Amino acid sequence: MPSKAFQSGPVNTSAEAPSRLARRLGTGDAVVIGLGSMIGAGVFAAFGPAARAAGNGLLLGLALAALVAYCNATSSAQLAALYPESGGAYAYGRKRLGGPWGFIAGWGFVIGKLASCAAMAMTFGSYAAPRFARPLAVGAVLALTAVNYLGVKKTVAVSRVIVALVLAALAVVVVAVWAGGSADVARLWPIRGASAHGVLQSSGFLFFAFAGYARLATLGEEVVQPERTIPRAILIALGITLVIYAAVAVSALAGAGAVGVATAAAPLAAGVETGHLARLAPAVRVGATLASLGALLSLIAGVSRTVFAMSMNRDLPWFFSAVHPRHRIPHRAELAVGATVAAVAAVADVRSAIGFSSFAVLVYYAVANAAALTLHPGQRRWPRGLAVVGLAGCLVIALTLPPPSILIGTGVLGVGVLVHLIRSRGTRRPALDVRSSAR
Repeated sequence: MPSKAFQSGPVNTSAEAPSRLARRLGTGDAVVIGLGSMIGAGVFAAFGPAARAAGNGLLLGLALAALVAYCNATSSAQLAALYPESGGAYAYGRKRLGGPWGFIAGWGFVIGKLASCAAMAMTFGSYAAPRFARPLAVGAVLALTAVNYLGVKKTVAVSRVIVALVLAALAVVVVAVWAGGSADVARLWPIRGASAHGVLQSSGFLFFAFAGYARLATLGEEVVQPERTIPRAILIALGITLVIYAAVAVSALAGAGAVGVATAAAPLAAGVETGHLARLAPAVRVGATLASLGALLSLIAGVSRTVFAMSMNRDLPWFFSAVHPRHRIPHRAELAVGATVAAVAAVADVRSAIGFSSFAVLVYYAVANAAALTLHPGQRRWPRGLAVVGLAGCLVIALTLPPPSILIGTGVLGVGVLVHLIRSRGTRRPALDVRSSAR
C-alpha cells in the first residue's frame, strides 16, 4: 500500500537491491570522483566567506567542519554498505525513517547541489575571464553535461586529469607562499577578533567544501562491490581532502593574512602574489578554473542520480527514471539537471549560493545521521556516538549560517515538502477508488 511509504521506524533489508545502472567503478575510481567533488569547491570558493566570518579563526572552523564531515561520512558509509543503490541519504531516510524523511533528504540534496553547481560554474567563469563569466559558466555546464551523458567511465577519466592538475596547482600555492618570503606564522596565532558564532558560521561555509563525498553514496549502483568500495572510498577521499585543505588554509593565511583572504576575489592567488614568486599566480588561477570544472562535473553526476532515485519512487516525475540503453546512465535526469544549472548560473550569485547550499546539504546529512542511529549493533561499523555528534553538529552549524541562507533554505524545503504531501494524497485516492469500484 502507498501508505507504507509514510510510516516511521526502521525498515530492514536482507538482500542487496539489484542494480539498475552499470557497476563499472572500483575503489580508485570512486576516490577520484570524491576528490574531484571536494577539491575545488572549498579551496577556491569557501575560504573567503569563512575568513570574513571568523578571521584567522577559520582554522578552528575548518577543524569543526572536518569533525562533522567525518561523523557524517561514517554514517553514510555504513548505510551505503547496507543499501548500495542510487540516492544516498534519500534512500537511507526512506528505508530507516520513512518516506517523508527520505524526501526531505533527497529534496535538500537536489536543491542544495543545484546551487553548488551554479556556484562552481560561476567560479570557473570568474577565474577564467571575469568579463565573460556568465556565458562561460553556462557553456561549461552544457559541455560537462555532455561528458556525463557519455557514461560514468568518461566522467571518471576526465576527473582523473582535472584532479591531478588541481593538486599540482595547490602544490604551487604552498611552495610559492613559503618559499617566496611572504609567509608569516604570526598571522596564524593567536586567534584575533573571532567569536564563537563566527567560528561556527565559518565551519558552515567550509562544510560546503567537504560535502563532495556525498557523491560517492549517490553512485551506489555504479560501483563494484559497493558494500566494501563505498565505505573505503568515502574515508580515503575525506582524509586526503582534509590534509590538502589544512595545508592550503595555513598557507593562505600565512601569506595574505585573514584580511587578505577575506577581501580578495582570489584568496589563494593573493597569498602567492604577496611574495617573491608572484609570477606563479597565473598557475593558481588555472588551477582554480580546473578545480571548478572537476567539482561541477561530479556534482552534475551526483544530483542526476538522486533525481533518478527519487523519480523511481515517484517522489519526482517518473519521466526522469529512464536509463539510456547504451550508456546505462539516467540520461533524462542528467539533461534536466544540466539545463537547470545552466539557467541558474545565468543569474546566480556565488556567495549566496554557497550559504544556501550549505544549509540544504546539512539538512541532508542530518537525515543520514538520524537514519544511522536506527542501526542495530550487528549493522554498525562505527560507534553510535559518532552519528549523535554528526546529527547535533549538522543542526547547530546550519542554524549559525547567515539568516538569508536559513530563511530561503527553509522556505524552499517547506514548499517541496508541501507539494510532495499534496501529490502523495492525490496518488493514494485513485488506488482506493479502483478497489472500491471492484467491490
